[in-house]
Amino acid sequence: MGRRKTPGLVNRGGVWHIDKSVRGQRLCESTGECNLEKAEEYLARRIEETRKALIYGERPKHTFRKAASKYLNENQHKKRIADEALHLKQLDPFIGDLELRAIHIGTLQPFIEMRQKAGIKSKSINLALGVVRHILNVASSEWLDATGLTWHEHPPKIKLLKVTDARRPYPLSCDEQTRLFRKLPGHLARMALFKVNTGCREQEVCSLRWEWEIEVPELDTSVFLIPEEKVKNGEERLVVLNRVARSVVESVRGEHDTYVFTYCGRRLKRMNNSAWRRARNKAGLPQVRVHDMKHTLGRRLRAAGVSFEDRQDLLGHKSGRITSHYSAAELGNLIEAANKVAGQGSRNSPALVVLKKKAASA
Repeated sequence: MGRRKTPGLVNRGGVWHIDKSVRGQRLCESTGECNLEKAEEYLARRIEETRKALIYGERPKHTFRKAASKYLNENQHKKRIADEALHLKQLDPFIGDLELRAIHIGTLQPFIEMRQKAGIKSKSINLALGVVRHILNVASSEWLDATGLTWHEHPPKIKLLKVTDARRPYPLSCDEQTRLFRKLPGHLARMALFKVNTGCREQEVCSLRWEWEIEVPELDTSVFLIPEEKVKNGEERLVVLNRVARSVVESVRGEHDTYVFTYCGRRLKRMNNSAWRRARNKAGLPQVRVHDMKHTLGRRLRAAGVSFEDRQDLLGHKSGRITSHYSAAELGNLIEAANKVAGQGSRNSPALVVLKKKAASA
């Protein structure tokens, strides 16, 4: 005959769960254990923690791993939750087992040093530190345990790194653009040409759908309206097509039922892949990033005399204006502005080339 289990433990689907009252406070949670003996140890620890919290106001111990799991489970709706999950996965070997009260800039230093040795920029490291800081703040202000106490008492001050290693934007000259695009595979060259003429972000290009295209019969053209949930700044993104961008769209029309840009019948998840990196090296432009296509358009629009407000709209910058409520005249003005950088003569901005030569020789 097997030994009797400790009262307060219930087996559900092979995992032991706690259902027990401690000094009038009910505990209902999973032990995460399939082994009865380990579940009983967990129960005893939780009973003692609850007793101390109720009698002495002593907070139960919570590890950062437990806090990170809670944060991820509660924030699945966030657009960048996958990025935050990656940061937390990278942080886990360094602070996952530590109690929340043991997390501070000192215990984070080994993680910082490891990432710096791997060549990771300070801005990227700060994104991970920012997630830690946010979790500790939430644990100190919003998360309450069964005893009514917050998970953490006082969040530490986690100072972000000073960013001195950020790479500056590199707008391309027309000659550099031609060199780079000639080295790219056809599908990437089309995406890059579309990007440098619309200012779309990488993921906006990769996920662009035909269902987002809107015909504008008054102007004998079309635009794309990207839903706010697919845009980084949370606002609908109007994509105005100049002559070049429109020709790119027409060249791929009919290749796929759902996505505008595909490769071998599948949507590309990113443009910054090995083919992109090989092409930029062959073109003698190893410093050029995919996002520099957006900077290139911004510089060209400014050099062409396009107004600040129109540049905001064409580049998809957050402005508060309702992008889906343009009149035909307003949309026509934006198309005219976009076409100022669609011709070879207007794209070749001498001022831009001179500034880059001076910067290179400085």
